[in-house]
Amino acid sequence: MKVVDSSAWLEYFANGPNASFFAPAIEQTEDLLVPSLTLYEVFKRILQQRDEGSALQAVAAMQQGTVVDLDARIALDAARISLKHKLPLADSVILATEQALDAAVWTQDDDFKDIPGVQYRKKKS
Repeated sequence: MKVVDSSAWLEYFANGPNASFFAPAIEQTEDLLVPSLTLYEVFKRILQQRDEGSALQAVAAMQQGTVVDLDARIALDAARISLKHKLPLADSVILATEQALDAAVWTQDDDFKDIPGVQYRKKKS
């Protein structure tokens, strides 16, 4: 199972330099877990940069995976993770989702680079 961070989704949709690294995780939808918070982040960013149609198209593609809602267990685990790793809210929710469902996080977000088990690829300029 895989959890793809918002930064990786945005890289994939923009066909950025790391898109091919994230493609296998994103395109194997039967193993893809999508935290509901990533839907929010990706929708907001694409809406801000493009238009609502593009943003809706992106989240429709994301929903081909299994959307994981933020429940009480994940929320409390995220708070613990946030304190332990000094992560912001969204990153801690993504990591808590990954841990709750025994998955691997795929990302290019520097906040994750030193966390064991994370599939991290440095963002290219």
